[in-house]
Amino acid sequence: MLDAPFDVFAVMIAIVAFLIALKASNQATELRRRLGSLEAALQAQRQVQPPPLLPLQEQASTPAAEPPPLAPESEAEAAPPPLVTEEVSPPPLEASTEAEAPPPPPAPAPGFEERLGTRWVVWIGGLALALGGFFMVRYSIEAGLLGPGVRVFLGGLFAVALLGAGEWTRRKESISTIEALPIANIPAILTAAGTAVAFATVYAAYALYGFLVPATAFVLLGIVAMGTLAAALLHGPALAGLGVVGAFATPVLVSSGKPDYWALYVYLAIVTAASFGLARIRLWRWLAVTTIVFAVLWIFPGLDTGDLHVAPHAFHVIAGFVLAALLVVCGFMFGPTIEDGQIEPVSSSALGAYLFGAMLIVLSSGHADLALIAFTLLVAATLFVAWRAEAAVGALGAAAATVFIVFAEWAVRANPDMLVLPGGAMPGITPAATDSAVTLHLVMAAIFAAGFGITGFFAQGRSNSAIIPVVWSAAGVATPIAILVALYARIAHLDRSIPFAILAVLLAAAFGAATETLTRRETRPGLAISTALFATGTLGALALALTFALEKGWLTIALALMSLGTAWIAMQRPIPFLRWLAAIFAGIVTARVGYDPRIVGDAVGTTPIFNWLLWGYGLPAASFWAASIYLRRRGDDAPLRMVETAAILFTALLAFMEVRHLATGGDMIAAPSLLEAGLQVCVALAMAIGLERLRLRSHSIVHNVGAVVLTAIAGLISVFGLLILENPLLWHIDVGGAVFNLLLLGYALPAVLMLLLAYAVAAERGKVYANTIAGAALVFALAYVTLEIRRFYHGSFLVNGETTGAEQYTYSIGWLAFGVVLLGIGITVNSERARLASAAVIALTILKAFVIDMSTLTGVYRALSFMCLGIVLVAIGWLYQRILFRRQVTPPPPPQTQA
Repeated sequence: MLDAPFDVFAVMIAIVAFLIALKASNQATELRRRLGSLEAALQAQRQVQPPPLLPLQEQASTPAAEPPPLAPESEAEAAPPPLVTEEVSPPPLEASTEAEAPPPPPAPAPGFEERLGTRWVVWIGGLALALGGFFMVRYSIEAGLLGPGVRVFLGGLFAVALLGAGEWTRRKESISTIEALPIANIPAILTAAGTAVAFATVYAAYALYGFLVPATAFVLLGIVAMGTLAAALLHGPALAGLGVVGAFATPVLVSSGKPDYWALYVYLAIVTAASFGLARIRLWRWLAVTTIVFAVLWIFPGLDTGDLHVAPHAFHVIAGFVLAALLVVCGFMFGPTIEDGQIEPVSSSALGAYLFGAMLIVLSSGHADLALIAFTLLVAATLFVAWRAEAAVGALGAAAATVFIVFAEWAVRANPDMLVLPGGAMPGITPAATDSAVTLHLVMAAIFAAGFGITGFFAQGRSNSAIIPVVWSAAGVATPIAILVALYARIAHLDRSIPFAILAVLLAAAFGAATETLTRRETRPGLAISTALFATGTLGALALALTFALEKGWLTIALALMSLGTAWIAMQRPIPFLRWLAAIFAGIVTARVGYDPRIVGDAVGTTPIFNWLLWGYGLPAASFWAASIYLRRRGDDAPLRMVETAAILFTALLAFMEVRHLATGGDMIAAPSLLEAGLQVCVALAMAIGLERLRLRSHSIVHNVGAVVLTAIAGLISVFGLLILENPLLWHIDVGGAVFNLLLLGYALPAVLMLLLAYAVAAERGKVYANTIAGAALVFALAYVTLEIRRFYHGSFLVNGETTGAEQYTYSIGWLAFGVVLLGIGITVNSERARLASAAVIALTILKAFVIDMSTLTGVYRALSFMCLGIVLVAIGWLYQRILFRRQVTPPPPPQTQA
């Protein structure tokens, strides 16, 4: 039939069929063995049951039942006769060989040799018979040994011989006294091979040689299919597995030079009907699944060629969909019965598989009109079947997904209307080159959106199961929104479009009305989640309206405002999912910023502070802070923490991005600088102080963690940025003026903020944490003093020039002065931490005097350095003795007088 070397494929299919049938037969044998063991045990239990008890009169007449001799009268009068509470035990059973015989043990499991000789050999033999018939036909065609008529006749004769042998062996086993091995069902194997050869013979007579007209071939193939169905009812799953696999593999094994897709798909429709019918009668789910898989695989031939036959392919998916709906879907037409409120996987996946095939035809044909019509019919049929049978509701997800894929692929496809240039249409191309395609897609979009939305709303309250209405509402909300986005991308090219904004507002109004209507209804299973989904659709449509109506940069702002609006609605309408929806919007905005941190690309602007960063980060940050306030009124949960995290993140990003914009003059990809590093540290420390104050009131774990993270970020930038990468002592950096310069911003101000942060966390966090921050403040303060002295001697570039003795002496004096100032502050405010910091600075000064000054300074500077150091140390000692630790003399006690 088809031009391809399918020998390997045929063998693989046959092996798969062999394994499927082997598994089914093993299961049947195991069930029969267990049933035989239970029957034997039950028969043995019946044989050892005791005989019925004798009547009371007969028991009294037996010697064992005679009463004992009477006691004396005195004893009889003294002690009343005891009450008899035990039943009379039955007489012992008579010994019998039948009663004592143990039940027969279960039959032992067959060993490897028995399996090899009685089972596997039979299966391999049946498989070899079927493949031998197929390959003999193929060889006769290739070698030209026999004419077409003789080939068909011999194929039919071989099929009849196999079928006759299978029926004869089945009847011989049924009338013999020897029990056949069920796992090695020779009649079933012979019959399966015969039916497969019969399928191949009739199909070859029709499609290859033209001996049969289509009507006759259709009747004969139907007869063979019905015969296979009847034979499988007698022979079990082995015949069904091999027969179905062989029938689907027949077009591969018997190929022709010119493909005829109509003949192929008519043949496959008959095979599918027979297989689904057998699966329905015997309730073999595996057979239905196998048939669906092979049917979907047969959609692919011809899809990758330029000459795609849309009509026969559409017929194949429509026929398979109809047969699956009639025979496979539980609770619909002729399908198996099932309890209400259950989504049955095979029923849903059967419809979804054919929807997938229809989608492939649409995509491969370039959205041909016939393919689109067939796809629309199948989607509508899916809604109808799911409405009537709840077992197929799971197919709604597949329908919604395939609809979105079709429209999304159409949206991103190269559009011929893009050839219409501003100066006019190109020669040979009219401005209405795609009017028909656009019109058809718009009609389809309206049908799909209305169908999913209306059925999703009216399906609420029809089921006693919670999952059914939820699936309906999810499909009814997601599909219209997805279609609207695809149409917007295809027609408006992601540009500003007021008509699409109006459509989005109308869709939001429809979802809002559905939400209010469902809110007023009585409680039903799944109603709360469905209401939340429609509310989600309302907010999502409003977000799309803002996106369509505004410029691209406003998308971030619109979604952030949707998070705020969702939080406010969640406070008015306490639907649990709305809180999660506010968090989802926050997550989408965060992902959007991760994609492009500049929000609007290169159009950020050059104005400091008042640029697109202020709107792109400031408005979302304000929205998330307000949303967190609304959400906190109804509890602390995961959605609230997500929104609070987004609020902190966008606040920090706003500050950091504005600092970078200011430091680089609007060039967001420029190299960092000392100015930027200093501002970043100050901003991070200021926000950490604010979060430390806020967490004391909110008791939020997000505020707690956020304060620690910002402190860590400030610490990393301080160490690696200010002290290493942007240190003017190490690199050629212009620090600016004498007093108001980058040193003040990069070292003095961070030191002050670190000190404030240390005092903010002193009583709330660990002592080590606060002391570490205070130590960092001391380091940066001392660094500022040192760098300012360096700036006084060397100018704006600190790396220029040599260090003189006067400069070294000034360092010692400056450090001593700084230590004295710290000591004075510690004494004034009674701060032990300040006094310890003073001691550290003075100790460092002493170390410098004995290590550096003694070796480098000469003359008067060395003397002055040590003289000043000594005076300061003596003064410090006097302060500690007279002020801090002054010991008062205890006055003597007054003299005591005797009374």
